[in-house]
Amino acid sequence: MNDLESRIRASFDRQSMMRTLGARLESVGPGQVAIAAPILPGSLQQHGAGHAGLAFSIGDSAAGYAALTLMPAEAEVMTVEMKINLMSPATGDRLVAEGRVIRPGRRILVVAANVWAETGDRRKHVAMLQGTMIPV
Repeated sequence: MNDLESRIRASFDRQSMMRTLGARLESVGPGQVAIAAPILPGSLQQHGAGHAGLAFSIGDSAAGYAALTLMPAEAEVMTVEMKINLMSPATGDRLVAEGRVIRPGRRILVVAANVWAETGDRRKHVAMLQGTMIPV
């Protein structure tokens, strides 16, 4: 594991929300991070699909950590704003959020994430997020 991945994983491990959701870092690279979470009984909405809050939480974190991969080692980032488009019910075994940096900047970073519902080898695109992160 390289220094960048170690730093991102250490920060991710401090997020109690991600632990609560059962989320795990799947991959870390410059400007890109993937996070997966099981669709647990405690994260369903009333129709039996994964709740939008689950998709938003892992999408926001994936986009934020993608931004953090481009920041100096002593930096952190926080979400300034984030928009989500929900496109399909989140049905499956797990959700995978793939975050990326659209435009890195010194004051703000524009980020995005796609969220996929997976069952076995099938994937369904369930949400898109776009927002901005600020270095802190």
